[in-house]
Amino acid sequence: MQQNRKPTSSAPILCLTGPTAAGKTRIALELARDHDFEIISVDSALVYRGLDIGSGKPEKETLAQFTHHLVDIRDPAQAYSAAEFRHDAIEAAEKILKAGKRPLLVGGTMLYFKVLRDGLAQMPAANPQARLKIQALAEESGWEAVHKRLAEVDPQAAARIHPNDPQRLMRALEVFESSGKALSEHHRDENLKQNDLPDFMSNLVFVAIHPEKRSTLHEHIAERFRQMLEQGFVEEVKVLYERADLHRDLPAIRSVGYRQIWDYLDGQYDYDTMVDKGLAATRQLAKRQLTWLRSWPELHRLDVEMHTENENIVNKCLNILLSSTI
Repeated sequence: MQQNRKPTSSAPILCLTGPTAAGKTRIALELARDHDFEIISVDSALVYRGLDIGSGKPEKETLAQFTHHLVDIRDPAQAYSAAEFRHDAIEAAEKILKAGKRPLLVGGTMLYFKVLRDGLAQMPAANPQARLKIQALAEESGWEAVHKRLAEVDPQAAARIHPNDPQRLMRALEVFESSGKALSEHHRDENLKQNDLPDFMSNLVFVAIHPEKRSTLHEHIAERFRQMLEQGFVEEVKVLYERADLHRDLPAIRSVGYRQIWDYLDGQYDYDTMVDKGLAATRQLAKRQLTWLRSWPELHRLDVEMHTENENIVNKCLNILLSSTI
């Protein structure tokens, strides 16, 4: 790719994704270092200040050297929605293009990529009364009962949402209680059109770094989790735990690893159990990400070994982008 050629409004925009611990960050930094890309984070944990070690956030020196958009933009006490991400990512991409650089969207929060690509369905507003009703059912009979109720009114949503995912269960059932219409029906009716997507965002090129062996990815996940613990992951969560305005049901605290350490600090289980649960949650996250990617349309999948040289992957990404130029 010619580095002295400024991107145009019709130039393809690279979206780099893949499962957790696959090496997306190191590839993104190589692209930013040598090919005039500027990074837009597509990660629901990196938006939060104070979630550093466990989120795999680049170090301060790296953030100072390479501009990262949508990193450290929210306090953990505040929620950050997919709709807000979509708005902020489009705004950041426009700013980067005006500066004569290339946007590079990088991360593993597949819902964020989906709303950027497809748009957002118009959902009913939050309904406090419905939430109180659902919360009462959960407290009395457990979230399994909430999942059972959802299965009665919206089998498709219930099939997608795990019984141990209270936030999504709450929202799916709340939509039905508020409108009398299943969440799945809302999505079908809206058809998730992207009518408001600016022209300069109309050519998104999705590239997934996909480890060849699941076992190798799991080994890398375990190694990285141990490194995070050695770097002070527990101490990082303890700072959050001691804040009076934070609790375990906030989106930031539900992030993989943070929730397990929070529960450990809360005395729900011992250290070794926490490590096991943290690793299991991270592997489950990787599995969900890979499931998303299997059904992702027009995906350029790079099957790589975990020790593959960065330069080789970078060149493949650049070639894919060049071949996608309008």
